[in-house]
Amino acid sequence: MDTDSPTSRAQGTPVLVIGLGPVGATAALTLAQAGCEVTVLEADASLERDLAESRASTFHPPTLQMLQDLGVGEELHRTGLISRSYQYRDRHEGLVAEFDLSVLDGDTAFPYRLQSEQQNLVDIIHRRLQAMPNVEVVLGARVESAHREGDLAVVRTGGDRAREWRAPWAIAADGASSTVRKRLDVGFPGMTYPERFLIVSVDDDLTELIPGICEVNYVSDPEEWLVLLRTPRHWRVLFPVPEDADAASVTDPASIQGRLQELAPNPGGYAVAHTSLYHVHQRVAEDFRHGPFLLAGDAAHLNNPLGGMGMNSGIHDAVDAANAILAAIDGDTEPLEGYSERRRDVALNLVRAATHRNWENLQQKSAAQRRENHEKLSRTAADPETARDYLRVSSMLASRA
Repeated sequence: MDTDSPTSRAQGTPVLVIGLGPVGATAALTLAQAGCEVTVLEADASLERDLAESRASTFHPPTLQMLQDLGVGEELHRTGLISRSYQYRDRHEGLVAEFDLSVLDGDTAFPYRLQSEQQNLVDIIHRRLQAMPNVEVVLGARVESAHREGDLAVVRTGGDRAREWRAPWAIAADGASSTVRKRLDVGFPGMTYPERFLIVSVDDDLTELIPGICEVNYVSDPEEWLVLLRTPRHWRVLFPVPEDADAASVTDPASIQGRLQELAPNPGGYAVAHTSLYHVHQRVAEDFRHGPFLLAGDAAHLNNPLGGMGMNSGIHDAVDAANAILAAIDGDTEPLEGYSERRRDVALNLVRAATHRNWENLQQKSAAQRRENHEKLSRTAADPETARDYLRVSSMLASRA
């Protein structure tokens, strides 16, 4: 082995990763495979999750390539289903446009979306990390403070896992309420959407109740737009809910059944597996790097889920952050110095712009504007070249150029 290779120089270098969601897990595996001594601090004492929960479940082509490069792509594919197209629909008029991702054949080895709950990826990577002698995964390690001390990242955890952790580098992937971001006093400007999102997971097969839909469907309507999305175990329906609506009434089983029946009558009633109601934000941290700390995923940026870009861009952050650290260990600090600018540019100009545009189009109330939007989508989907350009953005391939 070349003793000057990046891998050999990384050998034994300690790095902290805060958070073991899909972003932290990806960062930890990237660093560990390069030889770093990785310590993962996860606040939850258990990684067990209900797969019906409304967490991310769409993996885009560039993300699948990254995970393939890490050696976990094939196993992830075994947990999911492949979606080769997605639709824009009107709640009353039906199909508006269907985008076939096969037009991306020349751009990627994965011209499709993979539908698989994010927890599947976490479980796969967690098992890999547990088998690696240079990795320590500490569950129940809730971060209470984080600061920079010289060139070191210093993190303190509380409770039963109370202790101080030090390393030359730390990747903070501790979610939307990131303690690390708050303790480092990094601003998190943005906005909160005027409605909450209600996610309902059902065991029923919506393709039998709504003929013609595919695995992912964006349904516009001036009164109640929808998203219909299939996962390996359930169908999910996303409804907008007014901010002033009573949460208990909205999530009441009878109310849920009523919404579903209005969507598609089901004489036997729907088998509801899970519901959740939450606020949705568009926020981007003022800086993704604070000395030895690098922010990634929801700790760095939040967006609405319309387009499935949140987890994917977070995984892209993780790979970029880990590779920037490895380059710095090897003596090349340029990738590290440009990390914040690169990833903020994607968060602001691709993810935020695309997901907010999706929201605006789905809830558009002007009949004339809705008609114009529909005609434009139909023309775009019908032409292979314009469809390819459109899909390079929506599948996030454009952000990797």
